[in-house]
Amino acid sequence: MELLRERIRKEGRHLGNGILKVDGFINHQVDPTLMDACGRELARRFAHVGATKVLTAEISGIAPALTTAFHLGLPVVYARKTRPITMPDQVFLTLAPSHTKGRMVELIVSPEYLASGERILIIDDFLATGATILGLVRLAQAAGAQVVGIGTLIEKTFEGGRAALSHLGVPIESLVVITAMEGERIVFAGE
Repeated sequence: MELLRERIRKEGRHLGNGILKVDGFINHQVDPTLMDACGRELARRFAHVGATKVLTAEISGIAPALTTAFHLGLPVVYARKTRPITMPDQVFLTLAPSHTKGRMVELIVSPEYLASGERILIIDDFLATGATILGLVRLAQAAGAQVVGIGTLIEKTFEGGRAALSHLGVPIESLVVITAMEGERIVFAGE
């Protein structure tokens, strides 16, 4: 998706250790027009999978998941990283490593919002190692739901996430694919 690629070229910064800073338009300050365009494109790519719900991780996945779900006419569930007092005692919970936090984080979903028989489309901001997305897959499977697709805004192929998810046998779509980050240079697929 050229619009997102150009925004990364203009404002994205490689901070080292595989970290791509996109805080100015995705992760901290969100550009709603860009997110709407990204959501529309992800919805187009996944219109055929028959999803009944979109699942993401708190917090950076919420914007793309929300706009994708909006264009598909579906509800969004996001896995919380802390359990609020409003959540029931019995929850779906898994651990996943956070690349940007440098530690393991909990991913928690209430069984009120993730049920057996649902068809889940996972949407997140990044596909890097695939660890967070695999955590979301585990939550869906614990609920008895079926993952029918995985979509991300940005994929970093050099971190191996697609290979880690390939055993799932579902469509995986990324709007922008980055093949390398060298110093300040960000290399996109096809360049």
